[in-house]
Amino acid sequence: MTWKADKARKRIIVVGGTAAGPKAAARAKRLNQEAEVVLIQKAPELSMASCGYPYYVSGGVASRDQLLSTPAGVVRDPLFFAGAKGVKALVNTEATAVDPKAKSVTIRDAAGKRSTLEYDKLILCTGSVPRVPPFPGAGLEGIFTLHSLADADVLRAVAAASAGKPAVVAGGGLIGMETCEALAASGMKVTVVEKLPNILGFLDPDLSLLVQNHARAKGVEVITGMGVAGFEGANGRVSAVRLEDGRSLPCHLAVVALGVAPNVELARAAGLAIGSLGGIAVNEHMRTSDPDIYAAGDCVEVTCRLTGAKTLAPYGDLANLEGRVAGENAAVGDRAAFPGTIGSGICKVFDFAAGATGLSERRARNAGYDVVTAVNASPDKPGFMGAKLLVSKMVADKGTGRILGFQCVGAGEVNRQVAEAAVAVMAGMTVEEAGMADLPYAPPFSLAIDHFIATAHILDNKMKGLFEGESCIEVRRAMDEGREQFLLDVRGPKEFEEMRLGRGETLIPLGQLRSRFDELPKDKDARIVAFCKVSMRGYEARRILEGKGYRNVVVMEGGLMAWPYAREK
Repeated sequence: MTWKADKARKRIIVVGGTAAGPKAAARAKRLNQEAEVVLIQKAPELSMASCGYPYYVSGGVASRDQLLSTPAGVVRDPLFFAGAKGVKALVNTEATAVDPKAKSVTIRDAAGKRSTLEYDKLILCTGSVPRVPPFPGAGLEGIFTLHSLADADVLRAVAAASAGKPAVVAGGGLIGMETCEALAASGMKVTVVEKLPNILGFLDPDLSLLVQNHARAKGVEVITGMGVAGFEGANGRVSAVRLEDGRSLPCHLAVVALGVAPNVELARAAGLAIGSLGGIAVNEHMRTSDPDIYAAGDCVEVTCRLTGAKTLAPYGDLANLEGRVAGENAAVGDRAAFPGTIGSGICKVFDFAAGATGLSERRARNAGYDVVTAVNASPDKPGFMGAKLLVSKMVADKGTGRILGFQCVGAGEVNRQVAEAAVAVMAGMTVEEAGMADLPYAPPFSLAIDHFIATAHILDNKMKGLFEGESCIEVRRAMDEGREQFLLDVRGPKEFEEMRLGRGETLIPLGQLRSRFDELPKDKDARIVAFCKVSMRGYEARRILEGKGYRNVVVMEGGLMAWPYAREK
């Protein structure tokens, strides 16, 4: 059966009904009310809040309908799309082939019946597929991914019945850490295995280690620098995860969270251009190599706005933005553009949040930038308003001062800080400009000098030569290398008794420093590392010692609160 397009009306077919597809269909219909818009979805559900799956698994989201509903509580099903959006949504229907010459899509419904739909414009929003390497034993029962709502349904039921039993999550990225928390909330004993040296690869190690420590403090075992070699089972069910070093981790269930790959089978078979990273190649209008076919969401490659390089960016918010552009252009012509991504992201890890935008230090250096960074540990608001700690890192280009990236972790309002930074990165602001940003202030919401602005001030001072700073990782490296250095703790005695590095440091409270110079090294070129709880007093100490003629005073950025290693208590 062939559904002929009405030549008097434009027919726009959208394939894929999770994020980009529904947005594209709705935008196209809004801008061209005369168009016939058809949305094809393989799954039985539409417009799923897939980023909410881990919270559904944990029980934090009580009902699966909450993941399918509008803010008003209306489930986004075919009746909703027909009535509220004017879009014909076909669920349980798979697009099996695209014929660009005939401008048609072949579909198959749940009963196996095949039909062909003609189109004037086509939008492919085929999403992604989970990366599951061909591990030995990968077909055993009890091994899951968390990619579809059906996955979430099954994992939620199994986890709820598995309290006290061991679980292994392969992969310490965004989905891996969110899934780890969900399983722990169900009462399972969770181990996360990450092949890279640190979890959450969008963070630099100095911040990633802090999140890793937090997860461990919540009872999660974290194994880094070690990959999965395969799965072991008994009676057809998984019983252990085997690591590359030969160890076996007993488990009742395992979740593979090793990222996703663009789902491009339909596009490739149709002869559309595929990019070097494996995603559908599109231009800024989200148009593919075929002028009548657009694509959006996890299946496409987009441009990094900082490096100009192509990248894969499988994020729900970007899928919606890309779908909006594709829908508009399919409806009224190529007038909307998607400018690319700067790589903003955030996740919740128990009581912490971890977010980043722009380039990390590692990525910025790999992109050829002359990088300068600063770490700031400070509260998100005044202590009398229930302050919570944040630790942030700003990355900038040394020559121009342009902010290239920002990372933030902690129990405070991470999202606000990363959002502020994202706007600064997109606007091409310099560190100095960001340090004078006019942001809203009141004690219930922030400090008078907001944490993000304070981070810019630290980096601005550093770039102007007012102090030399090193991250905690750099200070620890100097210790491990046996470099001679005088560790100067300028906190008060009570603070020192409550918590300390325990690395042979000398305590001289800041208020006493000017009267106790005789306790410092006599050599004015001796390396002195000054710090306090967050190193604000460490910076003051550096200025005092510099005035006294000391030429090699380093501030340990972020102080004890940013120290990601064991401390004495």
